[in-house]
Amino acid sequence: MTQRNRVDFSAFNEQADLPFQLRLKDFELAMQDIYDFFHDVNAALIDKGLQRMDDMLRPAIMSGLLSDMLTASVARHSRTLTENKYFNGHPDLLVKGVYADNAVKSGTEGVEIKTTRKSGGAVDTHGARDQWMCVFVYVIDDKTEPANARKPMAFTEVYLGKVVQEDFRKNARGELGTRTATLHKEGVAKLRSNWIYRLQT
Repeated sequence: MTQRNRVDFSAFNEQADLPFQLRLKDFELAMQDIYDFFHDVNAALIDKGLQRMDDMLRPAIMSGLLSDMLTASVARHSRTLTENKYFNGHPDLLVKGVYADNAVKSGTEGVEIKTTRKSGGAVDTHGARDQWMCVFVYVIDDKTEPANARKPMAFTEVYLGKVVQEDFRKNARGELGTRTATLHKEGVAKLRSNWIYRLQT
């Protein structure tokens, strides 16, 4: 029997600075959409004697999937934001009508969505930019045994901050690595100062 996770509305920050007419309700509904999806899919998988999706997916794939799903769901519930229709364009969410066909390779009017399992919201990006960046922190129970007793995936923190290029440090790149940038100590502090959701664990 799979558990259905529920968003804890008491964990939201009523004083958070929300750009582009975003509402706390938009975040609540987006996260609940993900919880409902995982519950339904995992119930079907377990019914067939298979593993939960949480246990099957590699961390990088899970983060990518969650980012895409959250982008789509926030866009669906938001009053002013829509998905960036440019493939791999930045940011993920655009203010409707600002860019032609709501598509731009590199824009500024919108919100970039990131997900990570790192508490605190520090996450690698493909480059330092001036942007509104939203980071969803999630946890997966991959330790409890037996596996059918594991808790469902849960969002524990959400941050939304206006950061600039100077808030990032560039990461050293190996011979085969991809260049990345991560918020430095002060940049992370700026992001965390505008927390949206913090679940007490």
